[in-house]
Amino acid sequence: MIEYSTKIGSVNADQLKGFFVGWPNPPSEETFLRLLKGSYRIILAIQDNRIIGFITAISDGVLSAYIPLLEVLPEYQSKGIGKELLARMKNELSHLYMIDLLCDEELIPYYEKQGMSKATGALIRNYENQNGNGHKNE
Repeated sequence: MIEYSTKIGSVNADQLKGFFVGWPNPPSEETFLRLLKGSYRIILAIQDNRIIGFITAISDGVLSAYIPLLEVLPEYQSKGIGKELLARMKNELSHLYMIDLLCDEELIPYYEKQGMSKATGALIRNYENQNGNGHKNE
């Protein structure tokens, strides 16, 4: 049975293994945990005390939010978990004017099926910082 939680609770770095498949410079599990703790909203998919999927949002809490990450472990994909995570996050953010998400071109049909619209955008990617170790302490 899959449980969904909006709380980080007692999640530890050891429960966060196996994500960021295919990333050339993925974050460590410790950095991943910091990422979850620093997000405006998170939803975790949990099975047998193992994190099998997650979604995060960052926001100003007034008008806009951005969903930077939605991932499901490879062995749990195509089971509706990502769809459920996205639906729950859209509900969490429904009080806001805009909810944006950037994705690779081949994923657009997936997000359109979930009620999102294709859009254009611009971005910068500093892959040398992809592992999260390039952050500045303020």
